[in-house]
Amino acid sequence: MKICIIAEGCYPYVVGGVSGWINNLICSFPRVSFSVLAIISDRSISKKFQYTLPENVTEVHEVYLNDCEWTGKGKSRKHCHLSAKEAAALKSLLLGKDTDWVTLTTLLQSRKFSLNALLMGPDFLDAVIECYEEKHSEIVFSDFLWTMRSMYLPLFLAMQSDLPKADLYHCVATGYSGVLGSMAKLLHPESALLISEHGIYTREREEEIIKASWIRGLYKNLWIEQFAKMSLFAYQTADKVTSLFEHARTLQIELGCPEEKTIVTPNGIRPALYRNIPQKDPADPMIHIGAILRVTPIKDVKTLIMAFAYAKQKNPRLKLWIMGPADEDETYASECFRLVGDMQIEDIVFTGRVQVKDYIGKMDFTILTSVSEGQPLTILESFAAHRPVIATDVGNCKGLLLGESDDFGEAGILTHIMNIEEIANAMLTLAANEKMRHEYGENGYRRLMNKYTIKQMRSTYADIYRELTKKKTS
Repeated sequence: MKICIIAEGCYPYVVGGVSGWINNLICSFPRVSFSVLAIISDRSISKKFQYTLPENVTEVHEVYLNDCEWTGKGKSRKHCHLSAKEAAALKSLLLGKDTDWVTLTTLLQSRKFSLNALLMGPDFLDAVIECYEEKHSEIVFSDFLWTMRSMYLPLFLAMQSDLPKADLYHCVATGYSGVLGSMAKLLHPESALLISEHGIYTREREEEIIKASWIRGLYKNLWIEQFAKMSLFAYQTADKVTSLFEHARTLQIELGCPEEKTIVTPNGIRPALYRNIPQKDPADPMIHIGAILRVTPIKDVKTLIMAFAYAKQKNPRLKLWIMGPADEDETYASECFRLVGDMQIEDIVFTGRVQVKDYIGKMDFTILTSVSEGQPLTILESFAAHRPVIATDVGNCKGLLLGESDDFGEAGILTHIMNIEEIANAMLTLAANEKMRHEYGENGYRRLMNKYTIKQMRSTYADIYRELTKKKTS
């Protein structure tokens, strides 16, 4: 069996989160041959892997969403004239009406032309005009035209890329990953397509676009609609679609995924890795709080810092360890460092990238203040170390901390996002109550062992892989 993992903006270039999950999954199937189709921003990060690839990864193919060579090196730059069927398919994509992805796949995979010729040509202009007149005539046409060109360039760049052959395509998101996986299945009908969503891609992009300052007014809706179209293509083409928890599955169905394709597959980690890990010195008077995260806006590190500062004023024994890379968004990381300095907060340590198991046993509890999550592996790691967790009410954090289908009890404290006072009070509550910390930590460990181990996750995916490949070969 050969499986192609299709991932956008993560493995093997970024550590933690989805990337860690992919690496664990590949390592769980050492006898299976994997290739990786990695969708990244541009060539500047080409081959800059943050993981040592497992031996069963045979190749990594890169797809660039922003490429200086987008005009099509070695291809004709004259106008690209489409057939009537191809022009109709292009219009169906822009209008979002029964998009003819089959014709678009054939066009972008088999016709040798530059994207400059397509995007600057008469057929694309006609499609834009029709879309404008039907749906968006209240805005300036020239702005609309250039927005459409900039919006469809990365999609068409991805769709022109070479797609490796595999028995099963496993997309770790919808979006661009889902489009390429769906195209691969169309090109290789004997293959199967599996979509695994850790967060709901359409909703995550919608949240980002709403907050973005570089997109204004109705143009936000254009981008949101575009990502929804791409995800719907993946949902409709996939043989099976997984999510990490029940509410995420419900969202997938609301966004157009056929219910019969959906299945919940929780995350899993290796609890054995957290046995016999270094522990806190009993004579240490400090209360150590661990934040295992990437220093990025989605983790809302600024709120964490300010909440800690507030709690520190009331309990000087608190010490915060921010454990994770700070090079993904260097501007944001610099702002976080500056905030600590400007507020003159003592006992905050930025460790950079570390081995979590070397630190987590020394923590009294851990904390996650994200504004968006799926089912955080950091919470499961804390449970494996018998540590309680403070987490914001995003993704499946509530289910992990309070339980969904078990009676193990609370494993931490849930807070609202960006609520400095509430998060600070949660720190103070756990810091003041050693018995509560111990009880919550043991509850979390039992919950982990009941449902969230790598052994259970591997068994689930082994069944899925076997089912999908058997269907295609029978």
